[in-house]
Amino acid sequence: MTTIRLAGSDVTIADITAIARGQAQVIAGERVIARLVEARLVLESVAASGQPIYGMNTGLGANLKIAVTDEFAAFQLQLIRGRGMAVGEALPRDVTRAVIAARLAMLAVGGSGISLGVFEALLDLLNAGVHPVMRSVGSIGAGDLVLLSAVARVLVGEGDAEYQGETLPAATGLARAGLTPANLQPKDGIALLNASAVSVGEGALTLHDLRRLLDRQRQAAALSFEALAGNPAILAPAIQAARPAAGQVGEARLIEEALRGSSLFDGGASIQDPLSLRCVAPIQGALADALERAEHAVELELNSAADNPLVIVDEGRVLSTGNFHTPALSLAFENLGLALAQAASASAARFIQLTGPGRNGLPRYLSPIGGPSAGFVPMQKTVTALMASIRHKANPVMLDFLAVSEGVEDHATQSLLTVRKLGEMLTSWRLLIACEMVAAAQAVDLRQGHRCGAGNQATYEMIRNRMAVIQEDRSLGDDVSALADYLLDE
Repeated sequence: MTTIRLAGSDVTIADITAIARGQAQVIAGERVIARLVEARLVLESVAASGQPIYGMNTGLGANLKIAVTDEFAAFQLQLIRGRGMAVGEALPRDVTRAVIAARLAMLAVGGSGISLGVFEALLDLLNAGVHPVMRSVGSIGAGDLVLLSAVARVLVGEGDAEYQGETLPAATGLARAGLTPANLQPKDGIALLNASAVSVGEGALTLHDLRRLLDRQRQAAALSFEALAGNPAILAPAIQAARPAAGQVGEARLIEEALRGSSLFDGGASIQDPLSLRCVAPIQGALADALERAEHAVELELNSAADNPLVIVDEGRVLSTGNFHTPALSLAFENLGLALAQAASASAARFIQLTGPGRNGLPRYLSPIGGPSAGFVPMQKTVTALMASIRHKANPVMLDFLAVSEGVEDHATQSLLTVRKLGEMLTSWRLLIACEMVAAAQAVDLRQGHRCGAGNQATYEMIRNRMAVIQEDRSLGDDVSALADYLLDE
């Protein structure tokens, strides 16, 4: 079994995915343990001096000026119970695991002041496979406190949890896993809650899936090059060097590699192809660049101390911060959604080119029988519906918030909503990619005597292994849906 070692730095999206979906175990390095102990000692020393510490000896939000003078541990229980306000469907198991893994990674950086026993209890919860039932709606991107309260409550034996496929009262789930409820110490509650771990954990899984689908979109576009008899000269390295955008250069190189050996290089190509084909490298390159920026934003959060308040061990101080606030994360996901919509729009345009009234020597509607055959034309409506869904979800949401908590929390980033709508876009995008692939494969079959490049031939065979060439009008919806599932699940 794979083991991920937390060191307080260098946690990656691949690590979170392995923990969430590959059931990798998580351990904390010795330096992490020492760092947590050091921060706790500083926190207790500062608290003993009588200094107000947000969420430890003061209320939260608009209750900031209300002092907590005794029963500090009991206040932490009150804090986590009082924020259990999330509603909606429960998060999937892999997302829940990603959330806990993300919070552990952030805590391992140091500065939270969390007690070692509670940190280790959270680690044990994840490794034992006790998964809190987390409702999905309740974050505005100013920390995910309302959602994370479910994790904290299960940790102390309250709420519900999934264990070995069964939903149980948390205390029962802990007992079956051989765990005991944690005892929260002063500040442990806010240390568990006050972070954007839901946005970051769910975002990590979304980006992992998007990177895989970017590869599939490239395969579809490259096969469409063959199908539409595109001019491969547009992919020449000299053209990319004249505009050295990293994503464009990379996409052009990979598509050109898929075309190598194709009869397209034998000559006779058109001078200029439609923009959805001719500009495929800049379009998909922009998506690749946006994806890289979003990956950087997520991994920055995974390896940051996003706590408020934050223990500054070297200075012996506890300071209020805004590190939990994630406008850069939201901007990265909004930008990525727009870039995805651009790439999806080009994919849809290529589909329309492929299935139109006979272009580049292809039969009308890609029908091998002609006459009244509808061929692929009805699927143009499906593609249009998918494209409309993607475009709708590409609209920004990070500016949609209200001032809450008596105006103390008068700004938000909607980071979780930006993450979640991007994930919804992937569902439509995957189906759209499958539509383009199916049409491109049909066009290749109808293009007599054409020789595909080696990479494109492999893509063609992958498609044909899952659905036969269309010889007459027939239902294609189930075939396309099955191919779309394969594109991500394989």
